[in-house]
Amino acid sequence: MANGSRQAAWEFFGTELRRHREESGFTQVELGARVFVSGGYIGQFEQTIRKPQLDVARRIDEALRTDGIFERMWRKLIKEQTYTEYFSHAAELERLATEIYEYAPAVVPGLMQTREYARAMFLAGNPLATDEYIEELIKGRLDRTRILKDATRPVYWVVVHETVLRASVGGPAVMARQLDHIAALMRQRTVLLQMLPFSAGAHPAMGKMMWLMEFEDAPPTVYTEGMLSGSLLDEPALVKRIRASYDHIRAAALSPEASLPLIESAAEDYRRCASSS
Repeated sequence: MANGSRQAAWEFFGTELRRHREESGFTQVELGARVFVSGGYIGQFEQTIRKPQLDVARRIDEALRTDGIFERMWRKLIKEQTYTEYFSHAAELERLATEIYEYAPAVVPGLMQTREYARAMFLAGNPLATDEYIEELIKGRLDRTRILKDATRPVYWVVVHETVLRASVGGPAVMARQLDHIAALMRQRTVLLQMLPFSAGAHPAMGKMMWLMEFEDAPPTVYTEGMLSGSLLDEPALVKRIRASYDHIRAAALSPEASLPLIESAAEDYRRCASSS
């Protein structure tokens, strides 16, 4: 399903939600109370600013007695989207964020990946996949990077662990070009990046990726990811704790000014290795 038609389908979801809600005599606040979200969230679902998760769609069906209509629409739309089910909501929110703060413990963040690096990552996770399937995954990954080229791009602040520099994904030549790309983004002031060195030792998010998004007219959201799973968190107290952990990591990391030459040096090391092999 093309992006335009998928968006139109989500708009239909929102229109139907509003129609059924009004026919049932509920305000947004009243329906929100029945499905355990705020009235503001119901409004955002109706305007397709946000997309509900599956459990919320199910509770909407129960509250409005719609015999599973919204669950079925949700499953249809999710099935035909570019990203995996657990990441799809985060990808939608990413386009709306005004600020993105990310901690990457082992892999170059998706928004900064080159085609070659992304290909190596997808092949590692899907060793028996067809070339067509891998290319579809790469396309989805590279489509996301477009937000960094927009005039209205979000503030993008990233902390990467030194592991990201040292893990040779795709071989030395691929890594050299990937690190050159990151350095270029830093010099262009597209991304504010800090490196967390091995010497920093223990920190609050050992081995855990962390991705915080802030919005102009919605509460902040955190996305975390594990093996074939991901979670969006927006409970204020929990988001506050995770933001504090991110601030601790950022404080322990090297400054952007100190990080850039280390990234450039690592790129040069990979280049020498590639030329000598």
